[in-house]
Amino acid sequence: MKFSQMPYNRPDTQAVFQEMDRLTEKVAAAASAQDQLDAYYQMDKLTSHFFTQASICSVRHTVDTRDAFYEAEHEFINQQYPLLDEKRQAFHRALAQSPFRPQLEEALGSLVFTNIEIELKSFSPEIVPLMQEENRLTTEYEKLYASAQIPFMGKTVTVAQLGPYKQDLDRNVRKAAIEAEGGFFDQHQAEFDDLFDKLVKNRTEQAKKLGFENYVPLGFLRMGRNCYTPEELSGFRDQVVRDLVPITVKVKERQAQRLGISDFKFYDNALMFRGGSAKPQGTPEEIMAAGRKMYHELSEETKEFIDVMMDNELFDVLAKEGKAPGGYCTSLPDYKYAFIFSNFNGTSGDVDVLTHEAGHAFADHIASHTITIPGLRFPTMEAAETHSMSMEFLTAPWHHLFFGPMTDQYELSHAEDALSFIPYGCLVDHFQHEIYSHPEMTPQERNETWARLEKRYRPYMDFEGIPFYGRGAGWQRQMHIYESPFYYIDYCLAQVMSLQFFALSLENREEAWKKYMAFVRLGGTKTFIELAHAVGLRSPLDQGCVKDVCQKTYEWTQAHLVD
Repeated sequence: MKFSQMPYNRPDTQAVFQEMDRLTEKVAAAASAQDQLDAYYQMDKLTSHFFTQASICSVRHTVDTRDAFYEAEHEFINQQYPLLDEKRQAFHRALAQSPFRPQLEEALGSLVFTNIEIELKSFSPEIVPLMQEENRLTTEYEKLYASAQIPFMGKTVTVAQLGPYKQDLDRNVRKAAIEAEGGFFDQHQAEFDDLFDKLVKNRTEQAKKLGFENYVPLGFLRMGRNCYTPEELSGFRDQVVRDLVPITVKVKERQAQRLGISDFKFYDNALMFRGGSAKPQGTPEEIMAAGRKMYHELSEETKEFIDVMMDNELFDVLAKEGKAPGGYCTSLPDYKYAFIFSNFNGTSGDVDVLTHEAGHAFADHIASHTITIPGLRFPTMEAAETHSMSMEFLTAPWHHLFFGPMTDQYELSHAEDALSFIPYGCLVDHFQHEIYSHPEMTPQERNETWARLEKRYRPYMDFEGIPFYGRGAGWQRQMHIYESPFYYIDYCLAQVMSLQFFALSLENREEAWKKYMAFVRLGGTKTFIELAHAVGLRSPLDQGCVKDVCQKTYEWTQAHLVD
């Protein structure tokens, strides 16, 4: 069914919640493990329908945040999510306490119950009002961000539409684009500061009601981390600072030399080559057609997948007024479909939609059709991001379809960006640990914290004289910090995984694809570390992994320099 034809009906939450209660009672009164397994699968079917309707609503709301109907529906569903969580937790608690748990673990796998135990630690009915308010605040942030109508060079543009100007060959235009973007955030400084202040206080209160000292451990649990500790993540960040940051400094020095710039500034960061950054060739329609050709030739599995996506209108990629910023892939479980949302702006990021976001969608497609146990279909987010970031590299033989004569430039800049992204992602994660460990910080103190950590993770970056960024507020345009706390480190772990797939693909592309498919087919049946080891790769948390993997990528860039 095409996305435009999918009906949306506001979920009858009263009926849904009553049925969830009935299934919970069924588990509690069950005379056998089989009765409880039947209830488990019935619960999946019930909640899948709720999530499908919620996803349809969310997509249509983000496609046009000005649509009053879907704005109201989106707000309604956001208020229902915490109530749904309350019912799910009761059901999961009944499963976890079942006298038939050994039989259930044999049927479903022990990891299902490990994840349930993590969920139970991160929720209590008494925090439902706070969770509802948190959802309202994040929606308010998204709407404020999407409202940007920025006057620039005789046009009115959104934040996403400023992207190409940040890569303009004229340095004055690049600087003006950064200043225009910062101007929007500066004009709404009080609103952005106030929204984040409320979110920090809200999340801190949730944590304290659950018995935590602050939100840091609660945020860790809510990301479902089931195979490593906060201390191990801190060790990973230390590896990045020690072993990768010196490499990224060299990468940026090399970029400055290519550009012929002796005083490299933040507004030079997005321009990779003196002749211009690699940009996709052709219209959006031609880019999408190239994507179909690429996946048709990559494998039989990807051929089937891309036809389903394109034939059923499961992409919305053009930037337009009123559209929410950013990009994402979401699931429509009733249809066993994924949906990809983005904002094309004429930069290489447009192609990432057909590699990164499509990597998510492909994994969703495989899991939905092959993994029968609902709780094991999808892994935690660092593994999910491995699906997407690795696909960016494994599609390299088809990059010429998008970039033509600039393919070499794209592949060099893509590898360089991968290296320099990891420290930035660690910066985002470290910043959040500081903020939620010290929720009493003022807006100015938060900016000072960000500026201090910038020097640790991106010592080459010069923000002097640049409004918004210069005062240390650049974190406010990173949507994850407001909307998905502690998510961002997952990208860093996944990027290290993707660079392992990249290195393997250079030696033996068929073997790399075989291992990637094995990784995808495992879904969430193993923890992230177990998934890595199961396909013969190292975990990014293994000591020395960051150094070895990133050094190999840097050496590849040294051997493939282009002007």
